[in-house]
Amino acid sequence: MWCELCQANFFDEYQMEGVSAEQNEIYLELAPENLSRALKTAQNAKAVKIKLTNRHCPCLTVAVELPSLSSTSRIVTHDIPVSVIPRRLWNDFKEPTVPTFDVSIYLPTIKTMKSVVERMKNLSNLIVIEANRNGEINLKIETDLVSVSTHFKDLGNPPWVSDDASQSSTQERDTDVMSEATVDIKKLLQFLAGQQVNPNKAICNIVHKRMVHFIFLHDDVSLQYFIPAIA
Repeated sequence: MWCELCQANFFDEYQMEGVSAEQNEIYLELAPENLSRALKTAQNAKAVKIKLTNRHCPCLTVAVELPSLSSTSRIVTHDIPVSVIPRRLWNDFKEPTVPTFDVSIYLPTIKTMKSVVERMKNLSNLIVIEANRNGEINLKIETDLVSVSTHFKDLGNPPWVSDDASQSSTQERDTDVMSEATVDIKKLLQFLAGQQVNPNKAICNIVHKRMVHFIFLHDDVSLQYFIPAIA
C-alpha cells in the first residue's frame, strides 16, 4: 500500500526540518489505529497541530483545540509513540516500482465492485480478475462445486503514454485478449472496504498471472495498492 497526501491540502502552516538540506525527510513508523483514534477527537476542532516531539520516547503529538463556551480554549493532547527509521533503511520504504502491465482499465464504481466481491467471498478464498483493452473486466471464482462470473463492459482504458518498448508491445495486442491474475479475495475486499468515498479515478493494472495494481485518485489523496497473484 502506498499513499500520498499533498501537504498544502491539509495544513495551513507547515515547518519541516529533515536529516539534512539534501534529504529533507523523516521516516516514522506507528500503529495506524493510534493516529486514527487521536484524529477522531478532532472532527469538530477549531484547530489541530501535529508535531514530532520527544517525551519518554519519540512521539507524534496531536494537539486538538476544541470549541469552548468560555474564552479559555480546551486543548486535548495525544502523544502517539513512533519509531524513527534510520537512514540506512530508507531504501526499504521507497515508492514501489510499477512493473510493465499487460492491461490497464478503469474500474466500475467501488460500491458495486465491493458488493460483488462480498458475495463471492462466501464461496471461495480466491478470485480471478481478468480484463482486456476493450473496456471489459470480469470477476470470477471457480470451485469444485460452483463457478460464478460477473462481467462489466464499456469501462474504458486509460490512455497511457510510454516510451518503453515492452509497454508499447502490450498496446499492440488484440484488444479482446484477456489478461488475468488470481488473488486472495480477503486482501481485495480489505482494500475495497477501506474506500469510504468513491475516487475521481479508479484504475486497475494487471500483470498477467503476476500482480494486480490499483490506483485510486482523489482530489487530495492518491492511493496505490499492490496484490501479488497466487499461482
